Amino acid sequence: FPFRLFPLREHGMNRRAKPLTCQEIQAFKKSKEVMQRFVRAYRLMLRFYGIVLINEETGELKRAENWAERFQNLNRFSHNNLRITRILKCLGEMGYEHYQVHLVKFFLTETLVKEMLPNVKRSALDYFLFTIRSKRKRRKLVHYAWQHFKPRSNFVWGPHNKLLKYK
Repeated sequence: FPFRLFPLREHGMNRRAKPLTCQEIQAFKKSKEVMQRFVRAYRLMLRFYGIVLINEETGELKRAENWAERFQNLNRFSHNNLRITRILKCLGEMGYEHYQVHLVKFFLTETLVKEMLPNVKRSALDYFLFTIRSKRKRRKLVHYAWQHFKPRSNFVWGPHNKLLKYK
């Protein structure tokens, strides 16, 4: 059957690719080789998007040297946003929640703070943010987004009264 680079427990755009089972996910997590390949695939896709994984332990990211050219591609072709959402979901499935958090924060920073990826902003807010499994970490990222969103009064991804009190 067709192989997926970032498999999920749900159907994607390719209907012939079978969703992962919980048993398969557990088997993948137990295999050092599979998990190393997964991180290699993640690094490969990050490079394609103009991003570098600088710390494999923490998941910390930075712009790659070719970021300007790659960001043009991200801004031009919205299908990349679906792939990024898939990668984020898969990171969560495979136990790499810390990678998820850094990738979402990277896109929030590039879209809201540095304003370099305007055509990724809606996906970052509508989809990327909500792939984060940990409610506490997701809340922290929603607060970060709210702090940098302009105009703040148009922010719809969390209740303003709670965001004002967030610590």
